[in-house]
Amino acid sequence: MASNSINSLTPLADNLIVSCQAPATSPLHDPTIIAAMAEASVLNGAVGVRIDTPSHVAAVRSKVNVPIIGLWKRSHSGYEVYITPQFEDAEAIANAGADIIAIDATFRARPQGETVENLIARIHNELGKQVMADVDSIECAISAANAGADCVGTTLYGYTTQTEHLSPPGFDLLTQMVQQLNVPVICEGGIASPQMAKQALELGAYAVVVGTAITGIDYQVKNYLSLLQN
Repeated sequence: MASNSINSLTPLADNLIVSCQAPATSPLHDPTIIAAMAEASVLNGAVGVRIDTPSHVAAVRSKVNVPIIGLWKRSHSGYEVYITPQFEDAEAIANAGADIIAIDATFRARPQGETVENLIARIHNELGKQVMADVDSIECAISAANAGADCVGTTLYGYTTQTEHLSPPGFDLLTQMVQQLNVPVICEGGIASPQMAKQALELGAYAVVVGTAITGIDYQVKNYLSLLQN
């Protein structure tokens, strides 16, 4: 674990992190709007936020002083990895004001052959930031922790080719991670109610990230209409 990791992780313990994001095609995908979502979340008690893209991170940083988990979703032809796939992406997120950098830490191939181990080391040594490893399995979680990740999240459970047959939240994966890892485990993905968030903490999650259920207007409206119109 990075020597300064406790500074950003400690405030998150046993509490709620809100993911403030929107699809690129949505009118909500605007730095000012994302920053307002984040500020509203913090004013109502969220202890941290998870934000995508440098411009959004910078806008949020100007509004809140809680830890920001930053990432940059970038697609590369021929690769499935898209959450902060390369060091240059992590650097941009760090420079924008993120405290913790989220990366894809699955076993999938990465652009330019960059390894998870090397990416974590460079984020620690060159950027002085903590790393949240987003994983889809216990094997990836263990590997990420061994590679130096400061915390590991269930983020990609159900969202990779290997796990697409599974439905988040990955409470089974969460339980395994809590039992087998010696770093904080964050539950993220599929948390659809306060009751589910509480359950995640009761299962041993260090903190819980909620996104769509709180800030996902686009998805929520479509979800309601899909039932009302059929």
